[in-house]
Amino acid sequence: MDSISCKAYGKINLSLDVVGKRADGYHLVRMVMQQVGICDSIEIRKTEGTDISVSTKSGEIPTGPDNLVFRAADVMRKTFGITDGLSIHLVKRIPVAAGMAGGSSDAAAVFRGIRDLYGLPADNRRLEELALPLGADIPYCIAGGTQLSEGIGEILTVLPPSPSCTLLVVKPDLYIATPAVYKAFDHIPEREVIHPDVDAQVDAIRKGDLFGVAKTCGNVLEQQTGADHPVIGQLERFFLSHGALQSIMTGSGPTVFAIYDDHAKAEQAMEELKRVESFASFQKFVTGFVPGMDA
Repeated sequence: MDSISCKAYGKINLSLDVVGKRADGYHLVRMVMQQVGICDSIEIRKTEGTDISVSTKSGEIPTGPDNLVFRAADVMRKTFGITDGLSIHLVKRIPVAAGMAGGSSDAAAVFRGIRDLYGLPADNRRLEELALPLGADIPYCIAGGTQLSEGIGEILTVLPPSPSCTLLVVKPDLYIATPAVYKAFDHIPEREVIHPDVDAQVDAIRKGDLFGVAKTCGNVLEQQTGADHPVIGQLERFFLSHGALQSIMTGSGPTVFAIYDDHAKAEQAMEELKRVESFASFQKFVTGFVPGMDA
């Protein structure tokens, strides 16, 4: 086999709590991560020579050594003594800088893809260990699905699949730098922080209770990001007034998602959203939860 194709799925945070900060500046989190059906496509091909090359028609991401896809391929080559060159082509669909772990998911797909292309003796746990130095979200993206993430994101507990639903996902025309979001969060007095009940959400997932999952959604980072960018709240209020069970920001933003238990109602809400002039240029998706990957 000289090439392999794989998918890289985006994620949302059904809940995201910050519970502390390490001496090295990394924030300690507790969050429920959920893979969704918005995905990038990646083709990995063996080539002559020893170079790694990354190509994409997206004009929003680098293709050199700074790209996580490039760095993931480099780690795999060095760890397993791969001497072939590798050509990696990436088709982007996950919005960039959206709080959906697009770059992390692409890197995770490369870790899995190179393993499978060469039949390497590395299960998902081994890949997670190799991926962590590149980014705290990448270990989760190796297997995806529904997981409780703790520590700086490296302590993972696989959960049962979340109950099925329809999701509307919207990425406003904003770029929000993750480090700036966490820095702003650090200035909120602890007594004012509204922490989500992550344990209650995990319990609802285990029970297959969609209404319980929706009720316990929450994101501490939205307190500051939502205040700085009112369009986040505007989108959430739109969805809640159009039949959503819940609507919150994912990750460090600015993407907003809405949970629907009625697909027809979700489709209708999306059609209404498309007619709102101030939201016209936003990236919009109708999708759902995606189960995790084995191995």
